[in-house]
Amino acid sequence: METDQSLSLQAEQCTIAGSLTVPRMINGLWQLAGGHDAEVDISMAAEAMKPLIDAGLWCFDMADHYGEAEVVVGQFNATAFDGARKLTAFTKWCPPEDGQKSFENAEAAVDRALGRMGQESVALMQYHIWDYSDDTYLHNLDHLRRLQDQGKVQHFGLTNTDAAHLKQLLQSGFRIATNQVSSSVIDRRVTQGNLASVCAEHGVGILAYGTLLGGFLSEKWLGADEPQDMQTLNWSLRKYLRFIHAAGGWAPFQHVLQCLASVAEKHKVAIAAVATRWVLDIPVVSAVIVGCRLSTDSLKYANSNLMAFSFALDEADKMAIEEAQRGLKNIPGDCGDEYRRSPYLTATGDLSHHLKKNKAAENAN
Repeated sequence: METDQSLSLQAEQCTIAGSLTVPRMINGLWQLAGGHDAEVDISMAAEAMKPLIDAGLWCFDMADHYGEAEVVVGQFNATAFDGARKLTAFTKWCPPEDGQKSFENAEAAVDRALGRMGQESVALMQYHIWDYSDDTYLHNLDHLRRLQDQGKVQHFGLTNTDAAHLKQLLQSGFRIATNQVSSSVIDRRVTQGNLASVCAEHGVGILAYGTLLGGFLSEKWLGADEPQDMQTLNWSLRKYLRFIHAAGGWAPFQHVLQCLASVAEKHKVAIAAVATRWVLDIPVVSAVIVGCRLSTDSLKYANSNLMAFSFALDEADKMAIEEAQRGLKNIPGDCGDEYRRSPYLTATGDLSHHLKKNKAAENAN
């Protein structure tokens, strides 16, 4: 793979909800939430956005709980005086379901995001539902619809929502632009279940994260021994090692990784490019979200990631990958279930305490 070639590549683009155009590769800022770097230098992180934007990767995805990610966007917006560089920022509202259902509470959450980002509107506000049996999310989505009418939110979407509840919300009249869910050569729930058909029918775009399994889908791990101590891994690797376990374990994962390596060698690209291209080729996937630490190395990794747009998987490639995947087990449940019931495929491996806390707070109100 030649770095000079990647510098000339541009990401494909997509249009969300009929009007919002973004690159099909989005910079994900979860790594700013902690568990990867000890401390984030806000000014340096904002400066690191510039070369990414210049490379055509001008969209950034974050959340209210991603540390100072929204503040970094605000710093960029405050210091990019030349107007030559502009970014698009997606964020998320992931409130505890503790009985707070008022419009004022929702407006305060959106206003806080806008204040931190230094913007008058949010391009895409994504909502995370913790508990489908609690109607808090219905109230909050209705509030987001009202805030959309006011112009504070341009579009709103969901995160980690299964096919049944997405369909129910769409049939209830909510204009949901996107659903952000895990999708990779290991996690195939988008197409194995009903989510892809629901999204295709209603024009909902999938924003796919976990596409590189936190870095496991790379040359570094090809032929490597399985990590034995979770505590030696960063949050991303801890999380996606749980996905590997759920998909059958290290041996079948290595078999798929070897297949990706063979395809990568054929096309003279990195393993990550093949893994990314496979997800991009899912018809309902609007874009992939690739983790970015916003450091001096960000552009180097971005140039490598852009190689996903330099080639096409042919039928032989697709058949080889499909054959390798036969050794995998299906990830349990539908998309997003890992946040609501065991097995909790998250960095901590257990969210039951969070769900119980939400329920206790609700009962107290």
